[in-house]
Amino acid sequence: MKIINILPGILAFLTVFNSMTVAAQIQYLHCGKLVNVKDSRVEEQVTLIIEKNLILEIKPGYVTAPVGIQAVDLKNQTVMPGWIDMHVHIESVIERGSYINRFTLQDADVAYMASTFGSRTLAAGFTTVRELGGTGVNNAYKNAINNGLATGPRIYTAIKAIASTGGHGDYTSGAKKGLYAYPGPEVGVADGVDECRKAVRQMLKDGADVIKVTATGGVTSLTRDGSRPQFSLEELEAIVQTAADYGVTVAAHAHGDEGIRRAILAGVTTIEHGSQMTESTMDLLVEKGTYFVPTLTAGMSVSDSAKVPGFFPEIVRLKAMETGQKIRSVFSQLVKKGARIAFGTDAGVFPHGKNGLEFQYMNELGMSPMDCIKSATITNAKVLGMYDKLGSLEPGKIADIVAVSGDPMVDFKAMQKVSFVMKEGKIYKP
Repeated sequence: MKIINILPGILAFLTVFNSMTVAAQIQYLHCGKLVNVKDSRVEEQVTLIIEKNLILEIKPGYVTAPVGIQAVDLKNQTVMPGWIDMHVHIESVIERGSYINRFTLQDADVAYMASTFGSRTLAAGFTTVRELGGTGVNNAYKNAINNGLATGPRIYTAIKAIASTGGHGDYTSGAKKGLYAYPGPEVGVADGVDECRKAVRQMLKDGADVIKVTATGGVTSLTRDGSRPQFSLEELEAIVQTAADYGVTVAAHAHGDEGIRRAILAGVTTIEHGSQMTESTMDLLVEKGTYFVPTLTAGMSVSDSAKVPGFFPEIVRLKAMETGQKIRSVFSQLVKKGARIAFGTDAGVFPHGKNGLEFQYMNELGMSPMDCIKSATITNAKVLGMYDKLGSLEPGKIADIVAVSGDPMVDFKAMQKVSFVMKEGKIYKP
């Protein structure tokens, strides 16, 4: 009987298989321009080498890729870290007639909407978002993305906003009495220090990564006043301290000046909106190092929508009319004062996927192109406590990468021409 030596064939197969496996794990990106947000400069003709989901190396010039690895041609584009939006509502979008959705949509309906809106957000260049309150379906969507069952950005969620009874975030406001059970801390409605502590712990139990509190009234809720404070200083301090005990930060929705001041004094990490902030409170924000999340796009959007007959219920329309201009004014003043600006849009108040408009508004109101980009990358990564993994293009960091057509340092409108999106080493666009 003839014995055939198959060992050389096996070894040859394993060699080829191994080289194919390595090739599948390695990617070369040839970048015409690369925004170095850490050093605030733009570098030209750079090669990014990606291994699996991490940045392996950054080399000058267009390095020739090894045999079996095809380089991605981004030579006519500007490459930068994946963008982070610190304020979205991924489950919904406000449009004509949408106020009835909370009475008609099932959780499954909301989940499909979230998946659609999340995909649009990722395609727009936002590889990470902070979800600041919905029905709680957002947490299931987050988990589905993390487990590879759905497509979307990396999500840090507040689950639901913590609101006072009848305040902005009390989902029973405007509803027929008796339609809902009395809401309490279990669903994010809290009154008094003890209930505030319980509400924080409940959100964390449910999977929250961040706590959101509605420190004042709001624009889009069916409540009379959008500016008055809705929590006492003691209540806000209890929320911040309880969150801190668990190593979690607090974001404060706040339009009116007194509520903003209380939230800053209580130690929140970010102030969202801030449309009626006075100069003395601006100075306090700068002094305390509190981050400001401007949501300019949402402010402009609601002001425009308020001009459309029947778009908003009348109680909302009256509040929305003046919000956009107020937020613009506050933002311009805070830029001049050197405040810490964290990029955030409030997407969901306007259509998801248009988050990049915020760059345009920020730039028009006095922020330099580089500082705008840094606010959506390195700054937000620090706010999330993820700067060791996100926010800049450095070896060892997660390969979240965005490219735009053109040079935003010459024409900042290029920021709305997203041509390439990579999240964790996987290309999602084109």
